[in-house]
Amino acid sequence: MTMIKNVHNQAFEAIHTILNSLDALVYVSDLHTYELLYLNDYGTTIWGEPTGKKCYQLLQAGQNSPCSFCTNHKLINHAGNSTTVHVWEFKNTYNNRWYQCRDQAIRWTDGRLVRIEIATDITDRKQMEEALIEAKSTAERLANTDELTKLYNRRAFFNLGLSIAQQSGQALAFIMFDIDRFKHVNDRWGHTTGDAALIHIAKLTQAILKPVDILGRLGGEEFGILLPDLHHEQACQLAESIRCRFEEQPLALNGQIIKCTASFGIASITIPVIHSEKEAQNLLETLFNSADQAMMQAKRNGRNQVCSATELANFAQNNH
Repeated sequence: MTMIKNVHNQAFEAIHTILNSLDALVYVSDLHTYELLYLNDYGTTIWGEPTGKKCYQLLQAGQNSPCSFCTNHKLINHAGNSTTVHVWEFKNTYNNRWYQCRDQAIRWTDGRLVRIEIATDITDRKQMEEALIEAKSTAERLANTDELTKLYNRRAFFNLGLSIAQQSGQALAFIMFDIDRFKHVNDRWGHTTGDAALIHIAKLTQAILKPVDILGRLGGEEFGILLPDLHHEQACQLAESIRCRFEEQPLALNGQIIKCTASFGIASITIPVIHSEKEAQNLLETLFNSADQAMMQAKRNGRNQVCSATELANFAQNNH
């Protein structure tokens, strides 16, 4: 019996030596009571001695009950037998380091099922992954955003329009507007003031729109608004409200008052059944062209006014 005990002690010491050589946390806890039965030197260096403590008390921050994220239930099946290794990633609440955890239920020296976890610090990898994700997100955001006004750029605006244009049966209105005589603003006040005027116009417009409305800078001093589920008359009323806001709230900058007005063109449709992205693209281009033509008519009529594609069509028909 003494020989068997010595063999067991030697085996344990050998295993203990191996586990202490790992650059990773290794611990063993009772599956039911959560009592810590073993912690290697890596673990005691960071978390302290396990004596008389449960795993959640030592390894986590400020906890006096089992962790809500505990994986013990995943380590045994309905019959109470061990399942396969469960691998997961976790940010420890004690030191805020990321670990890849390999958990498994095994038989302890006294025959009971216990949890053994090997947790390798992967904080550097996770930080690099997060930095890459953030860099990708930033690149995508910049690719879709007008740098000056922070609105959608022309590409993003058109892509969003394509998604909306495939919603058959939905009303869709489009407002295009162009700041009147913007070259005069740049020539008189300088391009820095011109940029401030564009930002001012963007903010005034955003303030009056609903969250579902899509505002974009299409280029230069030209802007567009996509209005899902909005009918023609409502779009005309909205355009007139925006026009009045521009007129009534000039830009105050460096003691100067810079007045900016705009000419508006409106087009609207009820989206028919769309069978392909190409059809949606053609539909959107037709809508944009109609609003553009109406906007140009507003400029020909004297600027600082709203003109709709419907009015333009009626005018053409009456003068045919």
